[in-house]
Amino acid sequence: MTTIDRRSFLESATALAAVAALRPRPAAAAGEMKKAVYVSMLPKELKDASGAPRALSYVERFQLAKDVGFEGIEIGTITAAKEAEEVKAASAKSGLVIHSVMNADHWKYPLSSADPEVVSKSVAGMEASLRNAKLWGADTVLLVPAVVNPETSYQDAWTRSQKVVRERILPLAQELKVVIGMEEVWNKFLLSPLEMARYVDEFASPYVKAYLDVGNMLFYGYPQDWIRTLGKRIRRVHIKDFKLDRGKGKFDWVNIGEGDVDWPAVRKALGEVAYDGWVTTEISGGDAAYLKDVVARFDRFLAGQKPVVA
Repeated sequence: MTTIDRRSFLESATALAAVAALRPRPAAAAGEMKKAVYVSMLPKELKDASGAPRALSYVERFQLAKDVGFEGIEIGTITAAKEAEEVKAASAKSGLVIHSVMNADHWKYPLSSADPEVVSKSVAGMEASLRNAKLWGADTVLLVPAVVNPETSYQDAWTRSQKVVRERILPLAQELKVVIGMEEVWNKFLLSPLEMARYVDEFASPYVKAYLDVGNMLFYGYPQDWIRTLGKRIRRVHIKDFKLDRGKGKFDWVNIGEGDVDWPAVRKALGEVAYDGWVTTEISGGDAAYLKDVVARFDRFLAGQKPVVA
């Protein structure tokens, strides 16, 4: 859900602001994980007094995220200069930190393609993402490095993607001091934590790390195992939950704590590898009340508890 009516929005925002005024919310202490939200979870519009929809500005959306308890946000690639500046201003005004950029073109234009034109478009997308990150003060860009398909073998995906990243993307990342976070996400590539570790290590660069998503490997693995194997290679973490019914061949993304992720085990593993960076929710969006509940689930997870109270 991404649309809310004006009264609900204003009432929720006012109530949350009042609570914040009475009970100041300190920033996360050094060594603690920090809560972030992916931008798509925030409502894009509300209904005015006449019932007509009105688009919410980035400032309004960012402020709502801040009011419900998020400290940071992840944004997708934005190529329009005016919109990118609007995002920068919204972050400054709201105090919501932009910690990462999710590259937009790695699916449509995979780096592992045999077509040079496709690869060039993919590189251009990463260049835009890296420059977004620099503009917004983010220090990480998420990249799905390759896609295995009938036209691209596993070996070719590995070799081609590493060559392009090393020769055409990594130099700019180093110049801008922005880390490339490699993510595994149903791309039929890097299907085990051992492969992910090797793939990252072969770059031998502090500007290439892993971007872990705790839900993406549940078909064939366990996030707590990935965490322990990747260890200090983990640059950022996405959290979402996944419900799998193997008997009926059905699956679905669900709210945090309502699926098959063993959240206490994940939290324990993150503690064991001393991860203390940003953790970003990437689930369905909603209004202020919904987002506040997500934050409550998030807090219980960070405390080592089950996100949902029985």
